[in-house]
Amino acid sequence: MNPTSYLTAISKADTYKRYGKVLRVVGIMIESKGPAANIGEVCYIHPSAQKDEPIIAEVVGFNEERIILMPYEEVMEIGPGCLVESTGKPLSVKIGRGLIGHVIDALGKPLNGQPLQKGLTSFLTDQSPPNPMQRPPITNPLQVGIKIIDALLTVGEGQRIGIFAGSGVGKSTLLGMIARNSEADINVIALIGERGREVREFIEKDLGDEGLKKSIVVVATSDQPALMRIKGADTATAISEYFRDQGYRVNLMMDSVTRVAMARREVGLATGEPPTTKGYTPSVFATLPKLLERTGTNPNGTITAFYTVLVDGDDMNEPIADTVRGILDGHFVMDRKLAERGQYPAINVLQSISRVMQQVTDKNHHELAKEIRALLATFEENRELIQIGAYKRGTDQEIDQAIAYYPKIQSFLMQGIHDYHSFEESVQLMQNLLHGGVNE
Repeated sequence: MNPTSYLTAISKADTYKRYGKVLRVVGIMIESKGPAANIGEVCYIHPSAQKDEPIIAEVVGFNEERIILMPYEEVMEIGPGCLVESTGKPLSVKIGRGLIGHVIDALGKPLNGQPLQKGLTSFLTDQSPPNPMQRPPITNPLQVGIKIIDALLTVGEGQRIGIFAGSGVGKSTLLGMIARNSEADINVIALIGERGREVREFIEKDLGDEGLKKSIVVVATSDQPALMRIKGADTATAISEYFRDQGYRVNLMMDSVTRVAMARREVGLATGEPPTTKGYTPSVFATLPKLLERTGTNPNGTITAFYTVLVDGDDMNEPIADTVRGILDGHFVMDRKLAERGQYPAINVLQSISRVMQQVTDKNHHELAKEIRALLATFEENRELIQIGAYKRGTDQEIDQAIAYYPKIQSFLMQGIHDYHSFEESVQLMQNLLHGGVNE
């Protein structure tokens, strides 16, 4: 760099710090007069009491000439006249290989008491989705080590999947199994709006030491402000994007995207947006596609994303479930009835779909999966007749075949939490099930 460049940089530098002052606080919203700032910029609010750390907030809107801010943490020390300082830039977090094995919050600070390594890179949490013309097509299957998924709902590297489930049907356990068994290089796990009790339980029980060794866990619990829950999702996605750009195969697991939408609704209502479907504001439906489209493939690497969606009262058509299902490349529906029957993972194969399965599997694999689906569908259609004994054997050959195969299919669909099956093994087991001989 020549001296002229330095002089130009110095002449353009703004040596003034501009401050505004807090006028009022209403609920989760802080109004201030000044400073000059744009939407999405981070500001520091300096409490009136002498405190080392200023409170971090983000500009989320304007009201005439007043700035509307939302804090990243609980506000107790803020009063009228507190100084508001603009940083002039949006939120960025420190990212690098040194994060692997750590549990961090939405701002990238460690939660497990271990200091982060030096040499991490600053990375903006809010990124744009890749250019659709620069996204390579999905051509390779991703082994997740779970028979029902690898065999019947094959996932491709760079695919985005929704896991739709009511509460307590086993979605956290399923995510833990995918994190431990998957052949991806790195897992990024975002626990958004979870109960504090569940976080440690998930890390120690579902993920385990083996899973944590190749994972980065981002936590924003339900007691934290709405902005922290939104930023938790953005931070986890940004970490995934960083590693994808380095050429890694990344698994992003977000539990749950519904809680991100609820946090967006809180922010939208506080800034004066009108409530629409089920109280969700228009900005929720505008920002969801942007968040979900950031994952997937790019010329360097892939992010295979698993987003859990909470379905209230097991209603698959509630607004968030409906919107997310339309954006993603497939969905796994976890069925409470299957869980009650003792089938784990409780994935309903007939209601679930992987939109890229045909692209990433060979003809033999696809035909075997189709055959099992057909047998399951035939049995389910006639389940009541079979159970009450109204169906007589020999009336219909297809139903007879479905009844004969059903117990074997059921045992194939079940898998213990700590069991592992390779992709090839799952396909071979499916082959044996169908063509290994059944006494009819």
